[in-house]
Amino acid sequence: MPRTGSSTRDRMLDAAYTVMRTRGLARATTKEIAREAGFSEAALYKHFEDKTALFVAVLVERLPSRLGRRLDELPARVGTADVEEVLAEIAADALAFYRETFPMGASLFSEPAVLAAHRDALGRLGAGPHVVVDAVAAYLAAEQDAGRVAGAVDPRPAALLLLGACQMTAFLESFTGDPAPGDDAATAAGLARAAVHGLLPRNS
Repeated sequence: MPRTGSSTRDRMLDAAYTVMRTRGLARATTKEIAREAGFSEAALYKHFEDKTALFVAVLVERLPSRLGRRLDELPARVGTADVEEVLAEIAADALAFYRETFPMGASLFSEPAVLAAHRDALGRLGAGPHVVVDAVAAYLAAEQDAGRVAGAVDPRPAALLLLGACQMTAFLESFTGDPAPGDDAATAAGLARAAVHGLLPRNS
């Protein structure tokens, strides 16, 4: 249930997080979310344009992962931190993010019309799963320009390898019901190490 003493918007976000996690994004309705929050559906639309806007707000403001903030910090870290260390930090945050979002978003793929509408809405908001890949690829390209990533490396496939491994780890956990062996820091470090092999110049 939403927290007492919270603002209307906060209560709606808390309710959306609860409903989306238990029902899946495709089956969670704004009416159900509003009822969980203790408000009318009309009140919900005063704060959020649609369910997708509400979902994006949940991702940014309610998930435990700090992936968004990590990505925002990447340009400032070019040339200043060890590439493998930065990728390990991204991987740890991506694991937490995908672990939370996979159960929410998986239901979309059973409803093609809902998926299409959600895709279009994310496009209008400038959001979507590609944003993470774009940010990591841009970071690797900048490190490449700085001579800290090998010139032969294609940054986007390299970003996809790292993030795809994080997403698959989260998928397997959700599918099997078993957590990945070891803690997130160790898993992230291993994924980053695998991604970095072949990325760095030979004299690194």
